[in-house]
Formats: sequence, structure tokens, C-alpha cells
Amino acid sequence: MERIFAVGDIHGCFDKLVSLMGIIDVDLKEETLVFIGDYIDRGPQSKEVVDYLIDLAEGGNRVVFLKGNHELMLQNYLSGEDKLSFLYNGGEATLSSYMKGAGRGEANLIPPRHLEFFDKLRIYFETDLYVFVHGGLKPNVSLEHQDEWDMLWIRDEFIYSDFDFCKRVIFGHTPFRQPLILDNKIGIDTGAVYGNKLTCVELPAMKFFSV
Repeated sequence: MERIFAVGDIHGCFDKLVSLMGIIDVDLKEETLVFIGDYIDRGPQSKEVVDYLIDLAEGGNRVVFLKGNHELMLQNYLSGEDKLSFLYNGGEATLSSYMKGAGRGEANLIPPRHLEFFDKLRIYFETDLYVFVHGGLKPNVSLEHQDEWDMLWIRDEFIYSDFDFCKRVIFGHTPFRQPLILDNKIGIDTGAVYGNKLTCVELPAMKFFSV
């Protein structure tokens, strides 16, 4: 069975991302690497994280990037739809990361290839055994009828539900000290930006890597 690796919320923790990738034994030509979203905000090196991820996906590598609620807030900030939510949730650290040595106004702060990266993020990724999504899924709702807001933002209603989603749900968004391992879900946000670790899970072996 093909191995799949999924990485939790990075939040601008570039050094931890590089260290984690150094210990994951993944063949990106033959195996799939999924990033669960929230690449930016709060941490100091959001721009470096996005640069690294874009480069990682080049050359036909099998890398899947999901959208997190923080990427959505950035898009809403840039469009003018909602500037406050982004700034209240760690967005200033992201802007500072892009401003380093940029010498440009805010309107041209985000490089075009980064904007394209954000625009192409997927809401979920599905395999025969798993559903990968940033926030989670609403119980008693089929995957095709899930609301995008729930998939990016949902917490307790999903986490405390024993609903059988037919496939195990791999998610981030809600930080835990250790990976949350339940029959119907696995939570892999272990609070890297809060001084804890960045985590990756290898499936189906259920092997965890943390730095």
C-alpha cells in the first residue's frame, strides 16, 4: 500500500519545517506528501515557508497543499473583504516576513508565485482510506455537501464527535500537545508556533515524526 505523509500546521516556523523534512523518509516521485494548511501567521518566517513549499512541489513531486483558515484570512485581507481578522490572528508577523528587504509598498508585497500558490490551495484531499482537511468535517453531512467554512474552521463539533465519516479524517487547525489519535480521526497540529513540535504522520503505518 502506498505511503502517505501528512504535515501539521507550520505557522511560519521555517526552521522546524526544514528539520522535519530532514527526518522524513519520503520518495516524492512515488509517495504522497500532504500539507494540512496554515503555513503562515504568528511565526517569524512565513515567506520562507511558502518559498520552500513551492520549490518542494516542482519537478513533478507528489505534494498536496490544503488551505487553512489563515490562508483564507490572508486572501480576505488582500482583497479588502476583511482586514482585521488577519491582523488579529498573527498576520502582522506574515507582513513583516514579506517586508524584509522587499523595499516595496504593501500593494506589491506578496510575490505573484505566492499569490498563485494561495489561489490553488485545495479544501480537502481524499484517498481510499483517508480524508485530509484543515479544520475537520461537520458530523452527519456527506463529504460532497460539506461547507467550506466548516472544513477550515470547525473545532469542537467535529473533534468530540464519534460520527463515522467512512474514512479516517486527518486534520490540523486545533493544537494538541501530542497527536490526537481516535478511531475516526487523527489531529496532527501539535502547536509548533507555540513552542511545541511540528508533526508529520506516515500512513497507514501510523508512524509519527516530530521536531
